[in-house]
Amino acid sequence: MPKTIKNADTTNEQTPVELQEMAEAINALPARYRDAVTPALTRVIECSTRRRRILNLVQEALSQLRLDMKYLIFDLEATRRERDSYREQLEEQGE
Repeated sequence: MPKTIKNADTTNEQTPVELQEMAEAINALPARYRDAVTPALTRVIECSTRRRRILNLVQEALSQLRLDMKYLIFDLEATRRERDSYREQLEEQGE
């Protein structure tokens, strides 16, 4: 029974097209060559999937950071307006 690359079938949506094509080409090789190359391809597919997950996490974190920065800038502007308003009130009371 020929051995095929398991991860290529289970991660088709996540795996880049180039790696899918490589997995198909390797699966078409004779068993002795396929067995020699399959572990390396499996590691490459796992690394690619892991990098994609990490990239998605970083993108989500950056999006959250941007949103947090917008809230902080809004709060800062509101605080400055309040400060200026209180200063005006103090100046009016001091006169």
